[in-house]
Order: sequence, then C-alpha cells, then structure tokens
Amino acid sequence: MDNNSLIETFSEFKDLKNIDRATMMSVLEDVFRNMLLKKFGSNDNFDIIINTDKGDFEIWRNREVVPDGEVEDPNLQISLSDAQKIDEDYEVGEEVTDEVKFTDFGRRAIVALRQNLTSRILELEKDNLYIKYKDRIGDIITGEVYQVWKREILVLDDEGNELILPKSEQIPSDYYRKGDNLRAVVTRVEMKNNNPLIIISRTSPVFLERLFELEVPEIYDGLITIKKIVRMAGERAKVAVESYDDRVDPVGACVGMKGSRIHGIVRELRNENIDVINYTTNTQLYITRALSPAKVNSIKINEDEKKAEVFLDPDEVSKAIGKGGLNIKLAGQLTGYEIEVYRDMDEADEDVDIAEFSDEIEEWVLDELRAIGCDTAKSVLSLSVEELVKRTDLEEETIIDVINIFKEEFE
Repeated sequence: MDNNSLIETFSEFKDLKNIDRATMMSVLEDVFRNMLLKKFGSNDNFDIIINTDKGDFEIWRNREVVPDGEVEDPNLQISLSDAQKIDEDYEVGEEVTDEVKFTDFGRRAIVALRQNLTSRILELEKDNLYIKYKDRIGDIITGEVYQVWKREILVLDDEGNELILPKSEQIPSDYYRKGDNLRAVVTRVEMKNNNPLIIISRTSPVFLERLFELEVPEIYDGLITIKKIVRMAGERAKVAVESYDDRVDPVGACVGMKGSRIHGIVRELRNENIDVINYTTNTQLYITRALSPAKVNSIKINEDEKKAEVFLDPDEVSKAIGKGGLNIKLAGQLTGYEIEVYRDMDEADEDVDIAEFSDEIEEWVLDELRAIGCDTAKSVLSLSVEELVKRTDLEEETIIDVINIFKEEFE
C-alpha cells in the first residue's frame, strides 16, 4: 500500500460539504502527527504541508547536522557525512530538511493511518450534519422518499442525508412511494448511538406556519403576524393572524384573490380545512371568530375558570361543534377557553329539530320518529307513550328515554 490510498481518503475528506478549511486542516494534521509520534517518538520537528486544492500532502523532517559519531537521536540529528550525501555543502550546526516517504512507515502503519483518518472523517461528517440540522429546526425541507416502512418513511435530502418521517408525523391521508418528493418541517435532531437522528413532520403547526410564509409575502415581510395555529392534521386548522398596518387586511391577504394563496396550502395538506381569523384581545369577539363558521348570539365568560358559555340558534349548534366535535375543540385550543355551547331560542319559536340530538339518540331511532311525521322535539312530546309505541317499531323503554331527553331540552 502506498500513499495513493491515503490521497484517495484525503480526497473524500476534501469534498465533504459544509466543512470549513481550518477544521479540515486541523484534523488532517492531527492524524499525521499521531502517526509520526508513534513512529519516531516525537513530531515537533516535522512540517506537514497539505494541499487542499489538489487533495494531497507532504511531510518534511528537520534535523540538525552533527559531527560523525555524535548522533544521539536520529530523529532530531543527522551525521555530517549523511547530510553531505543529500547536499555536499552542508556543515555542522546547519539544519537538514528531507521529505518523509510513506513507504518507510510500513504497511501496518499506513493501514492504521488510513483507518484513523477515515474514522475522523466519519465523526466530523456526523457532527457537522447534527449541527447543520440543529440550526434548521423549524425550517421546511424538500426530500425524496427512499424507503417506506410501516412506522416511518426514510427521506433523503438533496445531499443524500437521511431524514426520518414517523407515522405519527404524517397526515393520515399521506401516501408516498419510493422516488416521490415531499415537503416537511424539521422538528427534532438528536444523537442516537453516535449517529444524528433527524425527525421531520407534516402534522406540526410549524409546518403550516412555514407554508403560509412561503405563500403570503406579507407574512414573510413581517406586515402580518401569525399569532397562533392549532390543527388536526388532514382535518381542520385554525390560524389567528394580525396586521400591524391598518391598510392590510390580514385574512384577505392570507386567503388571496378567490382563495389563490390558501389553495396551494390546502392541497399540500391533503385538503385540510383552514379557518383564517383576525386575532383580537377582545375575548368575546375572539371566541366568536374562533367558532367560525357558526354564528354566535351571545357569550358568558368566566375568567377565573377560563370557561365560556356560548349561545347560538339551534341550527348553528352543529356548525359550532363540528364533525366529531373538532371545530369546538380547536376553537378552545386557539382561545385558551373551555367552550360550552347552548341553544338560544325564543319562547314563541322554542322547538328543536330532532337531528340536533344525534349525539344522544341513535340515528335509527330518529328515523323511526321521522317516519311518523315527528321532525321536532315538541312534535314527539305532543304524543303519548302509548301512541308512539303503537305508531313506531320502538320499544316502550326506548321511547321513554327519548321523551326524557327531549323534556330536559326545554326545562
């Protein structure tokens, strides 16, 4: 083995990205000096010249010329006769500089040096990758899907570094195959078994925030501020925005002309519904906006317990609650209040469609009532238990339970 293999290793090191010249020179010199120390017992009298452009190196040893027969340390001294073999003009007391050839070290030393150099390169590359992505937490990256597993996806960035997208950080409707490109935000970087582990996410609110920054120049420029984002990935999100310029409509700017700006974000998030609302320090108004698209009649606030009682028309209640209670849950997270909704009805028009009770009464029971023309709670209460048993296929016990639920509504 000659120094060709070392130059090859050196070239690998030289071509690594994001490694500054000073660090590169320091590591290389340190590796070579360790080898010289083992070989000669000292390395102070050696000059190491590293050419980072060509990817090669030279090692020169400096020794003092002493009279023949007086050499005490052949690493630091050279006899006059040996010095004059190099150049006949050398005299006692002068310094001789000659190049150290790697063939003089022996195969074992060269193999050890190459292994040491490769190990240091690998360590430096790992540390560099860790530092690089530690500084990129919160940034959007674009990568290529390299491997899809049951619990996670392996993604490669544009430099071939490995990133992990866990199942828990994927939008439920995400579907990727090898070779697909995806966008995500860097959320966590840690060292695991001495290897950098880079976790990316598509469900994080930060991902949605960065998408808004990309699509809405006013946010990127600081004219509009995103105060808070809450989301249920792939289902619904609520974004509170504020403008420091009265001439800028923050909601209009985020949505864009005919939804042009927000459509791109919605597509990226697999058709996630996004409600953009104006932030305000007026708690009642903030909760009202947060419950969009429902229209609120009035609100009672309990500041001590951070609770809000919201009153709406009967046909607005289901909108406020949302599918699976998602709308009211996100509104609560956005405002920081525990929200409870109540039907607000005039005495003259105090009746409720039985569909409003679908969370308490099974749908097939409601269908039985509709089949006999009872579409509202009061229309059911106007009939006796016996008549309802006779006209429907419902059990008496079931009918009594339904009547009790309807009666509680009007008490």
